Amino acid sequence: MKSIINTEHAPKAIGPYSQGIDAGNLLFLSGQLPICPKEGKIVASDIEGQTRQSLENVKAILESCGCTMDHVVKTTVYLKDIAEFGKMNEVYAGYFKEGDYPARSAFQVAALPQDARVEIEVVALK
Repeated sequence: MKSIINTEHAPKAIGPYSQGIDAGNLLFLSGQLPICPKEGKIVASDIEGQTRQSLENVKAILESCGCTMDHVVKTTVYLKDIAEFGKMNEVYAGYFKEGDYPARSAFQVAALPQDARVEIEVVALK
């Protein structure tokens, strides 16, 4: 059994997908662009600000399910420019407890929607 995750505290889906799926003991969150939910667009221009906003969006979706960042078991980070990995990583690290980081993959991609610098998707264990 699955149910759709939807919260007003994160950006609405910009296509035919859900913010996430609750599949019992697992949550699958769609990739979160750095869209500010209040503005409905990307506000930050640098990788640090965009990473922060993407992770705040992830956090809001998790909280709508009664979870926290501590529940995250796997992330995938898509970067417009892999040279910004270090700066992204500094912000990213602050969202997880040291020594209790989730598994992660990170890739440079040719392009992201709305010309974003980063997109982050998550799998969490409830």
